[in-house]
Amino acid sequence: MTRVEQIAQLAENRGLDALVLMPGPNLLYATGLSFFISERPVVALCLVDAPPAFVLPEFEASKATSAGLKVFTYTDEEGYALAFHEACATLELADARLGVESLRMRLLEARILQRYAPGAELAPADDLFAELRMVKSDAELDAMQRAVAVAERAFQAWIPQLRVGMTEREAAAHLIAALLSGGADGLAFAPIVCAGPNGAMPHAHPGHRPFQSGDWLVVDWGAEVDGYISDLTRMIVFGEPSGQLVDVHEIVLRANEAGRAVVAPGVEAQAVDAAARAVITAAGYGARFTHRTGHGLGLETHEPPYMVAGNAQTLASGMTFTVEPGIYLEGIGGVRIEDDVVVTPEGVQTLTTLPRSAFVVRPD
Repeated sequence: MTRVEQIAQLAENRGLDALVLMPGPNLLYATGLSFFISERPVVALCLVDAPPAFVLPEFEASKATSAGLKVFTYTDEEGYALAFHEACATLELADARLGVESLRMRLLEARILQRYAPGAELAPADDLFAELRMVKSDAELDAMQRAVAVAERAFQAWIPQLRVGMTEREAAAHLIAALLSGGADGLAFAPIVCAGPNGAMPHAHPGHRPFQSGDWLVVDWGAEVDGYISDLTRMIVFGEPSGQLVDVHEIVLRANEAGRAVVAPGVEAQAVDAAARAVITAAGYGARFTHRTGHGLGLETHEPPYMVAGNAQTLASGMTFTVEPGIYLEGIGGVRIEDDVVVTPEGVQTLTTLPRSAFVVRPD
């Protein structure tokens, strides 16, 4: 059964007449086609009993027609109204129950559908794709493994470029260059390269602060390869490691190991969070671990399943996600160690291979 057929069957089981997909991961997963979200709307209309059809700009049509798909096109001069009217009428979407991506659909497309498919109900269908995408195929796992390898090689090539006095932003630019020149098709996300007190913010942006001797540097980065993502975090120290973060790093390392150790088919996602969090709480830093232990990984940097308290989702072989406990001390800095893992029939495989000890940048 093809992916489109699987998706159609799940949609029908949920009482949907069609799915409306925006440019992004779900559309790529379903059709293999990639488009940009812009002022020119692009929508895939996936009926439960027919191949997908696209409404899209005329200059983009060949992407869909080369795959044998029906298209309704428009030009910049004429606008998109007639194309959507024809599509909704031809596909008989009036009064239909349409599954939409609640995290991705814009007000623009929602209003277009409400106008040209009168009486249609827009129902969230995010869980449908989560069900399909959480368990990865061998081909998907291969792409993710290559994304990890590219990210790790880039990191190792980048470390020798770091110097005291270099700013976070300069260092981030060098890391981006290393990723793109080292085989990445794109960035998984804008790298987090933040040192000293800035490291206490889990999602800090690289700034103009120069690295100082003794700084602990949080580096969170990843690569995209063939559409799939890697996501890693490691620590770097400028000079001999010292201070409170030496002990904190050891605690976070043990929490990372504890989280990965419990991963296995049949285990609840929240158990991974509980195992990592227990180590940090026992060490007296529970209040300083301010985020979940991990998130799913694949076509997106953040996708189900989520390793968080309250998530009773049962892990299954082929699921991929991060394990990334952290401790953040305001005014001092932070420590996070992040690995990418896949659930196997026997337990777990850690895709990342870089050492988890702090990398040391020594003075020239």
